Amino acid sequence: MAKSVKVTRILHSWGLNRSKYDRLSEIAVLCGRVRSDAWRRCSGVSAVLQSPYDVRDAWMADGYDWHGLPARLGKAMLSDALGDIAAAREATKVKVKRAIRHRTRNDDAERERLYSLLKQNRWTEDPFLHRQMRNRWKGGRSHVTNQIVADSGSYTTKVWNNRAWVYLQGMERGQRIAIPLKGTHLPSGTLRILLRDNGQVEVHHAVDEEQVCSTRPCGDAAVGVDKGYTEAYTDSDGDRHGEGLGDLLSAESDHRKVKGTRRNHLRDTEQKHRAKGNHRKADTIRKNNLGNQKWNRRRTRHHKQVRDHLCQAAHTVVDKAGTIACEDLSAHMKSAPYRHRDTNRRLSGWVKGVMADTFTSISRRRGSAPALVNPAYTSQIDSRTGLLQGRRRWDRFHCIDGVVLDADTNAACNILARLYDEEITLYTPFREVKALLVERTRTAVGTAPPGLELRGRATEPPSTESELPASVPKCAD
Repeated sequence: MAKSVKVTRILHSWGLNRSKYDRLSEIAVLCGRVRSDAWRRCSGVSAVLQSPYDVRDAWMADGYDWHGLPARLGKAMLSDALGDIAAAREATKVKVKRAIRHRTRNDDAERERLYSLLKQNRWTEDPFLHRQMRNRWKGGRSHVTNQIVADSGSYTTKVWNNRAWVYLQGMERGQRIAIPLKGTHLPSGTLRILLRDNGQVEVHHAVDEEQVCSTRPCGDAAVGVDKGYTEAYTDSDGDRHGEGLGDLLSAESDHRKVKGTRRNHLRDTEQKHRAKGNHRKADTIRKNNLGNQKWNRRRTRHHKQVRDHLCQAAHTVVDKAGTIACEDLSAHMKSAPYRHRDTNRRLSGWVKGVMADTFTSISRRRGSAPALVNPAYTSQIDSRTGLLQGRRRWDRFHCIDGVVLDADTNAACNILARLYDEEITLYTPFREVKALLVERTRTAVGTAPPGLELRGRATEPPSTESELPASVPKCAD
């Protein structure tokens, strides 16, 4: 039986008075101190093999007082902080695994041994793993003071007067803090209560994905998908999904640039007044012109708009496809020096991470099978022949025989073909991909493609940004 997937549901407060907010703020500050202690004491090597229960028992044996918090809230916050530390450490292991693959290219037994030690958190037993983890895992610290984690025994819920209420354990024995929520949905399980600067409270809790998300069936076709900037996806059939994404991202990037320039000018003015001793004027500028509330609200609203746009695009892809080949764009992509700085700025806002997350979650939920493929040189191959023949120029691919193809559709067809290419796997280095493609082209036409002869080793990976949309300014040749 497949394991159910959890998603986070957010409930917002409604009519919370200032007195309750202040009491919640006091608890959140104390929870922040417990979280800070956890990161300071448990993010090093000494706590790698300790379970959360071992850490908790050790703290209580030392007489830890939870900074005055009720013990139940303190233990819940400690468990949450230890979970964050473990997640951060697991994320570090991804880079270490790449180093292992690089070190053990021709030794499968050694690779399996290192993988096993890393998975079991016994990497301190091997000098190579210990060095790699020490270089990449630096521990950390926490400054979070606006969160409360409450387990199911520290609160109660009920619906009263057509409104859901959460009664949270307070600092005084027997005195609970009643939090009114919008709607009548009652949260359950472990809650994460976030305090916002505007006096509102958010209650986060986990629910089964099937209860709140779309589960309609997927299509039955097999397509390749090219992720782009102007539109979210272009499939191998030539259909475009999520058009207008580039306009949405570019407009926000341009607005942030103009707004940031003006804020920098006001910040310089404020510093000049303060240097002259005119502190009243400087404080007025800082209070009324250099705050972050409107800036953060606009950023949050933009992120929601982009995510909604990408979710709709992903649904249209899954409506037609059951097997989807897509690019693995998890690697960092450098800005190209030949592009204008405004172009690089706009492309830096490309939300490829959100795009991958939404696509993966929607595909899994609706039963389709997304398959990541190696994206190296998929934009430079003629999809009709599978050879390095032709040249991509903006949104057109010019073939060697004079035929002009749509560049995104051509790349999507190459991605679909890469799914069935047994010689190029997901983790094949781009240098080896280049050598293989050049050899295939030389075998087919008798000569290597112009400009791609193997002179030594390539020093830069191919660009996988699809690459420049028409809506982004292009620098002159």
